[in-house]
Order: sequence, then C-alpha cells, then structure tokens
Amino acid sequence: MMMNKKEIEIKKIKKPWPTKKAMEQVYEMKLWGDNKTDFYSGEGSHQPEIVNPYITALTSFLASFKSPLVVCDLGCGDFNVGRQLVKYTKKYIAVDIVADLIAYNKKKYKEENLEFHCLDIAVANLPIGDCVLLRQVLQHLSNAEVQSILEKLHIYKYLILTEHLPTGDFEPNKDIISGQGTRLKKKSGINLLAPPFKFKVKAEKQLLSVIPKDRKGVIVTTLYTLF
Repeated sequence: MMMNKKEIEIKKIKKPWPTKKAMEQVYEMKLWGDNKTDFYSGEGSHQPEIVNPYITALTSFLASFKSPLVVCDLGCGDFNVGRQLVKYTKKYIAVDIVADLIAYNKKKYKEENLEFHCLDIAVANLPIGDCVLLRQVLQHLSNAEVQSILEKLHIYKYLILTEHLPTGDFEPNKDIISGQGTRLKKKSGINLLAPPFKFKVKAEKQLLSVIPKDRKGVIVTTLYTLF
C-alpha cells in the first residue's frame, strides 16, 4: 500500500532517535564532569566566563519588555543557567529529555512562575510561549532531529540560539548521530539559515560570542525574530 506524502512526513517525525538514551547515559556516567552533584551539565553551564555574559545578554533582552515574556527553555539541563533568568519572565517553562533530571530540578527549584516538563522536543508538541531558548542543544542532534524541531518553532516570536562553532570559515550542518558529541569534531557547526535547513526568519542579531578556556571554537548566541 502506497503512503501519501503527509503520511511519510508524519512517520519521519515519529522516528525514534537515540537521543534520550544518550542523554540519560551522559548523566548516569557523568560524562560531562562530576562536580560532586547528582546532575551536572558540564563546564558550558558553569564556567563564569561562559555563563555570566550569557546571563547579562539575556537579562537585558528580557527586561526590555514592558510586559514580561513567557520563556520556553528547551534543553534546560541542570538549570544552573535558567535559574538566573526566571525572575525576568512572566512564566519560565524548562524542558529536558531526561526524566530523572527533571524530577531532580522540580525538587530543587521552586518558583511560582516556573514549570518543568520532561519532553523529547523532536517528537512532542512544544509548550506555548513568546520566546524559545535553545542553548547548546542542536549541536548534539542529527540534521533530521534538528529539522523536526525547527518545524515547530513557528509558535514563538523569538528564538535565542546558542551554538558552539568552529572559528573562521567552516562547512555548516554536517550531519551527526544524535548524542554522539557535536559537529566540532567534523569542523562544522549549526547554521539554521544554511542548507539543508534554510530556516526563514524575520530578523537576526548576534547577542554575544565567547571563546572558551580551551580555545576550541567560539560559543555564539543569536537572537532571531520569527514570522
């Protein structure tokens, strides 16, 4: 029996990716570092040289609105970064794919305007909001998984994307297996506006770029205004 195009697309979106098991393993085996805590999202979420400029830039953006925004943090990790932004929002919805991590965050962080949800953002419907944060998340995902997520971002007005990129010129969007490191190993990085994604935006603005201590690449945060 032949499937029509819509059925094929639905089947593709529901395809199981290895991301959930990979991320569970990251925390179980403390592959991003130990730091004497139950859950640790790595130096990128804890090094002051990386985190502080991000918090400053995001605080400035969020505080610029007369009416606070509803923010959806997709891939919130151990919440060391997100916890510093909650007070600048109307509601902060923090999402991660690891159930035990979300349960841990729910016990540790409690605010009236804060919610935690365990979702596979490539498969599940995303929470409604004004602004979506994707901080060093897409860099771990295959192109098919990135595309699946991008197709759902139209519900937001703003996207703030942070990606670890090679320095200088590079070929963007080389494919990887989800959960198996990042594109840096292939001297590549995510560029949503380039093929195969060709993501359409109304405007883009680079908020900051930070070179990590190991001098490997550059961590770039970009604000996109969406249609």
